[in-house]
Amino acid sequence: MAARCDIDVRFFPPPPELEGCFSTFYRATFTMPGGERVRDHLQPEWANLRFFSGDAPDAKIVGGQALSRARFTATGPSALPTEFHLGTTRMWGVGLFPLGWVKFINASAEDMANTLVDGEGHDAYANFAHLPDTLFGEEPDDDAEYQRIIDCFLALNKPHPDQDRIMAVHAALVDPNLSNVSELAERSGLSQRTLERLCQRAFGFSPKRLLRRQRVMRSLAAFMLAQGRNWSASIDDHYHDQAHFVRDFRSFMTMSPREYAALDHPILTAFMPERVRIWGSPAQTLDKPKSKKGAVADSACKP
Repeated sequence: MAARCDIDVRFFPPPPELEGCFSTFYRATFTMPGGERVRDHLQPEWANLRFFSGDAPDAKIVGGQALSRARFTATGPSALPTEFHLGTTRMWGVGLFPLGWVKFINASAEDMANTLVDGEGHDAYANFAHLPDTLFGEEPDDDAEYQRIIDCFLALNKPHPDQDRIMAVHAALVDPNLSNVSELAERSGLSQRTLERLCQRAFGFSPKRLLRRQRVMRSLAAFMLAQGRNWSASIDDHYHDQAHFVRDFRSFMTMSPREYAALDHPILTAFMPERVRIWGSPAQTLDKPKSKKGAVADSACKP
């Protein structure tokens, strides 16, 4: 039986000046006994920047790139899971929405989709390559560390010509009632051709694939939060039948729903309910593109 991983996490809202650029900033401390490591899988998500102080992870996009013990792991928008192993460590996570991507990352989202790289040595993330050396002080200090991250983004923050269009597409995309690309284009006020180009550049994938990912993630989040672990009760209403859901699930998760359910998820099963309780959403892909109002929130979750 795997050792228990104790998790302490704080969520921080983006400042008003960075409205719509980030899902959340969070500080998490993972504690494993006796130098052991825990294994889990990240689900498909928007881009993330993660900074580590301690036993940094070994990570691998399933069927793709691998990265070992990097202090700064950067993932582009993903439509595949990422397996990771980590031990006792302190980390900061920055969830980048599509608007944040086009403002702060030096590459098209399409070019960096489904990638996992060491951010210290990659041109796309050069704006943040200094943070592993400057973020963490001799003693942990959440507020000071958060401010260093925010100051970095504020110094880079400039208006983007596609800002309103990206926000409109994003807001429509997370609506669970949206069913097809034509509706997405109409809601966004864009032609389908313009929508396609914008999605590839800022979101990383075609509109059709983004909608499919949303359906899978709504179903997966509902399953992870369900006490009874019942896939039938968790399947999104837009699926025609269970076979349709299973095909989509395999496409994104590279395994069947049954195979996924059989895996241990010590981090996500603890993290997702707390994210709902504190932040109002179980997963980054389901967050609406606006800042959460309210105070910084703390949580200690111990799977």
